[in-house]
Amino acid sequence: MTNALCTSTLLLPRPGIDLAKWSVIACDQYTAQPEYWREVEAIVGDAPSSLRVTLPEAWLDESATRIPAIRATMDAYLRNGVWQTAVRDGFILTERTTSSGVRPGLMACLDLDRYDFNPGARTLIRPTEGTVISRVPPRARIRAGAAVELPHVMMLIDDPGMTVIEPLLARRQALRSLYDFELIQGGGHLRGWAVEDADVQRVFAAVDALSAKADGLLYAVGDGNHSLAAAKQCWLDLKGTLSPAERENHPARYAMVELVNLACPALVFEPIHRLLTGVDPAALIADYRAYLAANGADEGPGDDLIAFDMTREWRFRSTPHPLRLLQNFLDDYLADHPGAKIDYIHGGDALRRLVSRPDAMGFMPRALGKSELFGYIRRWGVLPRKTFSMGGANEKRYYLEARRIIP
Repeated sequence: MTNALCTSTLLLPRPGIDLAKWSVIACDQYTAQPEYWREVEAIVGDAPSSLRVTLPEAWLDESATRIPAIRATMDAYLRNGVWQTAVRDGFILTERTTSSGVRPGLMACLDLDRYDFNPGARTLIRPTEGTVISRVPPRARIRAGAAVELPHVMMLIDDPGMTVIEPLLARRQALRSLYDFELIQGGGHLRGWAVEDADVQRVFAAVDALSAKADGLLYAVGDGNHSLAAAKQCWLDLKGTLSPAERENHPARYAMVELVNLACPALVFEPIHRLLTGVDPAALIADYRAYLAANGADEGPGDDLIAFDMTREWRFRSTPHPLRLLQNFLDDYLADHPGAKIDYIHGGDALRRLVSRPDAMGFMPRALGKSELFGYIRRWGVLPRKTFSMGGANEKRYYLEARRIIP
């Protein structure tokens, strides 16, 4: 292990399983669109699927019944050989093709002892946004006692020289092919190859060189922040029960992630919008303007933040990024208005469709520039939660690879 990076034994569904039905999108997507998940159910049917061993947040209120079913299905999949070893002591190179282009990634494991999700952390692995502590326990309950992890964490590295992942992609024809198929529901195409032996050592050498220039921040969580926080919490809970020798190589000390290069042209930062319901839009805007004035902010007009209800629109400018003030305001507003609710929406068109009743209002912040990210984290710490999305909702990770986390 070097610079928190390590290899592992990685699992895939056995040959003959329909990977398109197996692979479903990350559980934190389409939370306000239950029809999406009903379509997933219809597509999957009775086939083996990651849908049966993950918990979509659209069903979070059914955790009490779904979590035991998830654990039972995991055990059955292991017992019946649904999962088989795909790579021993290595990585998996992925190639995802979407409307944004070709996005390579590297399935690898990172040391959770080098990660901290608490505010002000200066660890090698850091969150990019604030962790909502209340969202960690449901995920921790799934992972605690689970035999297998299926990650949707996308971990960013800032590698403008394209030294870690891209050389593998350039020689992918020399690697052992693992999968090649079309994802459901417009997810694009996914291919994967085993990274073994000398190629593993090349990755370690490239990461070592990148770390020397990283100024203490080598990995930033781009997606799946709360799932990684849950993995960390489970490790902390388990760590105290182990001897020092057992802690060194326990599989739960590590979390599998997809490493993605921030410099990848196909990696597009999309803003995450806010949907408020149960509000008086005119009164909400008046309160927001008063909040901006009280905090010395210049409210606009501009295109950094667009707010709208069914019939009206308001525009604001903000320097540097509008979301910190907005999120602080909304947190205070929601605490004072228990009848109001918030949801986080990907896509401006989807938000406008959802603002379809008199008590609804949408907030659309501008996208965070990729070049702003690592410098912001180093200087200021985490961004407000749900600041950005890496691509549209259908470009998120689909569950496929897995790994045992119980010896």
